[in-house]
Amino acid sequence: MKITYSIFLSLVILNGVLTNGQGRTSREKSTRSAIESLAEIQPIDAHAHIYVTDPSVTELVNQLNLHLLNILVIDDRDKFFKALEPQFSDAIRVEENNKGRFALCTTFRPYDFDTPGFSKRVIAQLDKDFDNNAVAVKIYKTIGMEIKTKDDNYLMPDDAVFDPIYDEIEIRNRTVVAHLAEPTSCWQPPNPNSPDYEYYTKHPDEYAYSHPGWPSKAEILRARDHILEKHPNLRVIGAHLGSMEVDLDQLAQHFDRYPNFAIDTAARVPYLMLQPRKTVRAFLIKYQDKVLYGTDVDLEPGTNAADAMRDAKDVYLRDWKFFATNDLLEYNGRKIHGLGLPHSTLRKLYHDNAVKWIPGILSSAN
Repeated sequence: MKITYSIFLSLVILNGVLTNGQGRTSREKSTRSAIESLAEIQPIDAHAHIYVTDPSVTELVNQLNLHLLNILVIDDRDKFFKALEPQFSDAIRVEENNKGRFALCTTFRPYDFDTPGFSKRVIAQLDKDFDNNAVAVKIYKTIGMEIKTKDDNYLMPDDAVFDPIYDEIEIRNRTVVAHLAEPTSCWQPPNPNSPDYEYYTKHPDEYAYSHPGWPSKAEILRARDHILEKHPNLRVIGAHLGSMEVDLDQLAQHFDRYPNFAIDTAARVPYLMLQPRKTVRAFLIKYQDKVLYGTDVDLEPGTNAADAMRDAKDVYLRDWKFFATNDLLEYNGRKIHGLGLPHSTLRKLYHDNAVKWIPGILSSAN
């Protein structure tokens, strides 16, 4: 039978349609499989900032069988975060609207640290928050990178004024989530290949490279380590890979030295993706009791919740495929093989470690 060009072209197009359809079906099956396997492990996101009640939030947390630690922040440079309110009330509404899915990490205002009665006021506020089921306390990078003392030095997180506060957190069996310092790239010249390049382009006020008078990263982390030494029974989770995202050897040394120190992965999984697979896999298996999964997912008033939750879902599924499978992934144009971690390690990363390091994080689910 003679095949005309038009018939041949039609067959080519039909084959392309079928092939594309098969590709879509394969991707859809892969996505469904990832959702099911992630949901089965009962994931806990130990680092989230969600202050909006919306059906898209409920849909996502239910679909992924997800629990989250909802973290409050005080930062005078951001209008929404200048005070505990309205974010505290917003977070409570999110918790009530998604009963059993959210736990609260409170914080305190450090800017009046040099006024009489500071520590007592903070302790009174934290005790009230603990009585209202807050399970952790956030300390933020403004300590070490913004706030100054009267003698024009930067206030560090190991300052004696905070010691009674840390003592109270320990007495109440709560956990400190410490976002101190920033990625190394914050102190380096602009690098378009850095995972944080876009962030510092949009937030130049937080870019240490543009502020040569700021303390060094090493100085801030030494102060953080001093807290661990002074308060050996205080649980401290270093947010964002403990700001040691480019040096797994440094992290390993800290884990070996400080039994009371753990980290979360919030907003730093790309840093793990860019390091040698064998090295990262071995690190996560060896220190599988010290790493908590977190994303830094953010939803503030005025943000399109549906879009934000779609983006968050993409991150959850991308991270799960990276940690749980041997699939070939792509990040910023680079091909990356998943780590294929053992199920026992995944269970600790995604669930058990959050329960261990943040007692009470699932209490509202009971």
